Amino acid sequence: MPSRSIPSRVAPILLAALCAAGVAHAQGSAVAPTPTQVRPAVDHAYTQLLGAPGIKQLLDAVQADHERSIEDLKMLTEIEAPPFKEQKRAEAFLARLKALGLTDARIDSEGNVIGLRKGTGNGPKLMISAHLDTVFPAGTDVKVKERDGKLYAPGISDDTRGLAVLLSWLKVLNDNKIQTVGDLLFVGNVGEEELGNLRGMKAIFRDHLDIDGMVGVEPAAEGNVTVLGTASHRYEVTFKGPGGHSYAAFGQVPSAIHGMGRAIAKIADIKTPSFPKTTFTVGTVGGGTSVNTIAPDARMAVDIRSDDMNALLDTEKKVLAAIDEAVAEENKRWNVTTLSVSNKLIGDRPGGRTGSDSVIVEAAVRSNAAFGHKTLLSGASTDANVPMSLGIPAIIIGGGGKTGGFHALSEWIDVTDGWKGAQNALVTVLGLVGVQGVSEPLLAKRPPRLK
Repeated sequence: MPSRSIPSRVAPILLAALCAAGVAHAQGSAVAPTPTQVRPAVDHAYTQLLGAPGIKQLLDAVQADHERSIEDLKMLTEIEAPPFKEQKRAEAFLARLKALGLTDARIDSEGNVIGLRKGTGNGPKLMISAHLDTVFPAGTDVKVKERDGKLYAPGISDDTRGLAVLLSWLKVLNDNKIQTVGDLLFVGNVGEEELGNLRGMKAIFRDHLDIDGMVGVEPAAEGNVTVLGTASHRYEVTFKGPGGHSYAAFGQVPSAIHGMGRAIAKIADIKTPSFPKTTFTVGTVGGGTSVNTIAPDARMAVDIRSDDMNALLDTEKKVLAAIDEAVAEENKRWNVTTLSVSNKLIGDRPGGRTGSDSVIVEAAVRSNAAFGHKTLLSGASTDANVPMSLGIPAIIIGGGGKTGGFHALSEWIDVTDGWKGAQNALVTVLGLVGVQGVSEPLLAKRPPRLK
């Protein structure tokens, strides 16, 4: 999405705060320039929020709830949730939502946990979410262990911390009787990791056509805001031939493995653009029956990614063509037609982008500045890919705490002062939906989408 100019009318105090926080020159892995100014309505909303006694009390409650929320974190982490096997964790998360007062909550047909906290009416509906699944298979030791001030366990930061933050937000909002103008749709979704293909998010946006925006909570450095969703396609490619004895059948039958090897070599020579960043890899290979057999079968998995769908589709076309050419060459080598190939799409993540000049991004920038953080606009493949692909405003932000070792058995989180990030993210959310008697919603209501 091209960036449009932002109105120059902005409170001088805000501009000074943004510059002091270093927001104007976010560099490194930025995928878009961070706004140096936000529209007056955004500044006004956050000035009202941060100056309201009730909101100050709410943020104090987030800090006070920190230690209790860590118990939720440990409890949920120790319920394994491999891809496609998230049910036990979903049930535990649902039970906590209900115990904290969200009676309108359930598990949908895809396995997502969904609960609606109604606003005063006529406001937008904002989804706030974290994913239930982890990358780790069933049987992984997920017992939380504490060492040197850090909590270690597979999946504890990605994304169980996000689930615990949502529960803490629900508790403090209810305890402090904060009434938002817009609705908050609390979601613990399935299918974010591996071959889950964002199935949870796809189901939610298929079944809920009135969602106006999405804020996802994932591990992220202070001030990091994900605004670009990297698209990906993944293929399982299978080569089939008659096979035969390595000596007796030599020259009579093609090798499935040789054909696959030719395909891999051709794929490796494909040129892709550096901008938009577009990548490919043959991630796994297998096949054959023995060292002295001309392989009757071979298989490989191919991953293709891009920050732009057109570039992704162009590279995908080249990859599939390279595979077909390789099979034709292997058949021609032996003057046969007995080697064949088939492919199956096993991964399909749509891509998209939320404009850096959109209200949802400016809200995050303004909230970050208020907490003394510079904003970096980044890209990744996350749950936000789905709403972004539909043109629905969506971002991913952090929930507090320092994290590391993602997708490794040594994954860890340091929750020291993690409540600060939870406060920052909650303020971002409240500005978007508005708080009764304090601020109007910044997020616009959208016409319901058609199925």
